[in-house]
Amino acid sequence: MSATMRAAVCLGPGGPETLEVREVPVPAVRDGWSLVRVMGAGLNRSELRTRQGHSPNVVFPRVLGIECVGVVAASTDPAVPEGTTVAAVMGEMGREFDGGYAEYALLPNALLMPVATTLPWDVLAALPETYLTAQGALDALDALGAGPGGGRLLVRGGTSSVGMAALSIASAHGLEIAATTRQKDRIDALAAAGAAHVLVDTGGSLAEDVRAIWPEGPDHVLDLVGAATAVDSLRLARRGGTVCVAGSLSGWAIPDFQPVAMIPSGTRLTAFHSDDLKGAAGAALLRRIVRQVEAGVYRPNIDRVFALADVVAAHRHMENDQATGKVVLIP
Repeated sequence: MSATMRAAVCLGPGGPETLEVREVPVPAVRDGWSLVRVMGAGLNRSELRTRQGHSPNVVFPRVLGIECVGVVAASTDPAVPEGTTVAAVMGEMGREFDGGYAEYALLPNALLMPVATTLPWDVLAALPETYLTAQGALDALDALGAGPGGGRLLVRGGTSSVGMAALSIASAHGLEIAATTRQKDRIDALAAAGAAHVLVDTGGSLAEDVRAIWPEGPDHVLDLVGAATAVDSLRLARRGGTVCVAGSLSGWAIPDFQPVAMIPSGTRLTAFHSDDLKGAAGAALLRRIVRQVEAGVYRPNIDRVFALADVVAAHRHMENDQATGKVVLIP
């Protein structure tokens, strides 16, 4: 193994140009941490916010990347020996310590999720954060237990990577799905991903369009847009329905949120954070997801694959909302 590696280093808060591919030392293994040769890293919008300077306590320069897949190159955990294929998500990757935008990542053993698979690296890299978040959010909604014809699901932010994964999972469980997009040229992609109804979100309330499909409203709303649409989503859900906020495409905070005034009586508001499924908590679920992708039941929904050298272009592509599905970086 060489003593140095290539890594995309974020030099400080700012635009995509603050990312620079550099030759840096390979991290030294220490107790409780193992070295992973990164074979792929899914890109996430939270990394845009970190790069822009919106993640508290991040010290620059920093190698971003809240997830990666690869092979253990040097292990301090007998349960995950060298040569094991692993995935890792969250746990302050790319924030408190360097993450997946590199040829190697030194990761806490507690984050490593062993997985045996024949999937290509770009496909495997598209799954962990995206599918674990989608599955966790749908479970928080309690949306998957009724079986075919047992539920109506609205996905706001349907062309996001998590949105596309949620469509794949929910359609496999027989839910009737409506999904939103702001761009008419993405209607066909959402329909192909499993949406029976596609709504073009022009920035106002979706009430008229939703009521035309479901007069009583959807049973479940998965809101991946977040702060800007959460209150409207609460008004769209049927009485007794549930809204789960699991994304922040529009930011983190709902201004002047007044629960009693803004949550209709009987409607439930919940959330899901993918940090809940890091490490051992998500390992079995990830293996189950991988088997479903291998069987063709779930789709990886890859938008584009970029080389590490093209990380600036990858961030511009993501930041300009050009992606439909997952953007993957291959070192």
